[in-house]
Amino acid sequence: MKKRATALCGAAAVLAGMVTAVPADASGGSAAAPVAKLSWKKCATSAYPTLQCASLKVPLNHADPRGRKITLALSRVRHTAKKYQGPLLVNPGGPGGSGLTLAGYLASSLPKKVAAQYDVIGFDPRGVGASRPALNCRPTQFAPVRPNSLPDTGKTEKANLKRAEDFARACAAKYGDVLPYIDTVSAAEDVDAIRAALGAKKINYFGYSYGTYLGAVYAKLFPHRVRRAVLDSVVDPTGVWYENNLQQDHAFDDRHRALMAWIAKHNGTYRLGTDPRKVEGKWYAMRSALARKPADGKVGASELEDTFMPGGYYNGYWPDLAAAFAAFVNKKDDDPLVEAYENFAAVDTAGVNGYSVYTAVQCRDAHWPRDWDRWRDDNWGVYEKAPFMTWNNAWYNAPCAFWPTTSLNPVDVSNDALPPVLIFQATDDAATPYEGGVMTHHLLRGSRLVVEQGGGNHGITLSGNACLDRHLAAYLADGTVPRGTGGADAVCKKQPDPKPRKGKAKSATSRGSTLHGLLGFRG
Repeated sequence: MKKRATALCGAAAVLAGMVTAVPADASGGSAAAPVAKLSWKKCATSAYPTLQCASLKVPLNHADPRGRKITLALSRVRHTAKKYQGPLLVNPGGPGGSGLTLAGYLASSLPKKVAAQYDVIGFDPRGVGASRPALNCRPTQFAPVRPNSLPDTGKTEKANLKRAEDFARACAAKYGDVLPYIDTVSAAEDVDAIRAALGAKKINYFGYSYGTYLGAVYAKLFPHRVRRAVLDSVVDPTGVWYENNLQQDHAFDDRHRALMAWIAKHNGTYRLGTDPRKVEGKWYAMRSALARKPADGKVGASELEDTFMPGGYYNGYWPDLAAAFAAFVNKKDDDPLVEAYENFAAVDTAGVNGYSVYTAVQCRDAHWPRDWDRWRDDNWGVYEKAPFMTWNNAWYNAPCAFWPTTSLNPVDVSNDALPPVLIFQATDDAATPYEGGVMTHHLLRGSRLVVEQGGGNHGITLSGNACLDRHLAAYLADGTVPRGTGGADAVCKKQPDPKPRKGKAKSATSRGSTLHGLLGFRG
């Protein structure tokens, strides 16, 4: 291990200020809550022909199990083998991501013999997608063109602050009675309600990104209900959530520079130069030009950042982003850039729903500064070293400075009562930096850490890396885990970076692009 290897030492020393959450009834299920039965119906798609769907009513407030109910949407791909290993609940992250289709993807991507032994269960967490109520605080929040994310004038800062405050007020006006219960602990209690409705004594769990934190919180609340757990691209549970977002800014800047270096390497295709620093300079010049005159009245400076941010999650998008960049600079043609924005960044109704839940969970889960001076100082400090996404990310989270609910304390997820948990982490992941995987490995006693050395994608299993997938399949097949002698228990090489596409060739559909379409961005 080379990159950030020192993070393996002493990581568990930053737990001050965290508290342990205790469920209403640690013996399993919410206290006195009646166990519902599920009625499964076909909801097949062409890609996932065996998918079934059901709904489950759960308490809005698990401390009041006979009070108001909300509805969770569930999906399932049933086991077909004689050997049955129980339900495998999957979550794509966010918070705010829908897991219904992810169940179909996992069931079809795992080795057939392994997938056949599980009921793969997807679900839309409270507030998300097909669950009810589904949050949609302010549909116009991401309508282009937004103010420049860089608050280099008082007017620009005030415009961005007003948008953040307006969003928080809209959420309070529409969902004030619901927001106090949109949080990770409540979602974890929902997971146990799903377990009970499935009639399972224990569950298996597979979470990506924020789903790793949800899984860790569930395991803290209900450790005796966990049979196996896979955590892929891991949130640092000690930085929830303000500090984690500041750390993301540095990691996204590194990943953006990796894209600039890749473009420079392929100067024969893109004609933007062979020096990564000069290529980066051209990107920021493009940003300045779009701040003055947005492309097609849609893509200003903030929208440009939105468009290139997915490249930090998945390098399979790099050829499209590079081609749009080159066309703008070399041909004064902004059509490919507008197309890239529409493909990667334009926010539809589902996107606003996801953002509404994202803010509701993150703002409720932990304490955020309410003094904007703190935000201003911290983000300008980070911007000096990592300009790419710092202020865009700050405004994305800024509603938490005005959020209408009080905040909870983060959950101390440290745990010595679990079977071995399998953790997957790429060293150069931008959305969930490497240190988060290391920290969680320390906190979950007996866990195993599988590292993708040099990898920068977010969500790395079932995305084409055969080495990672062998460890995953062995674990789900019979509980086999790697046993290393150093900080990491196993190390896999990263997948090769993509190659430029010739002419106007479109992106090829791959496992990686399909998975990252399901995982989404920002979490």
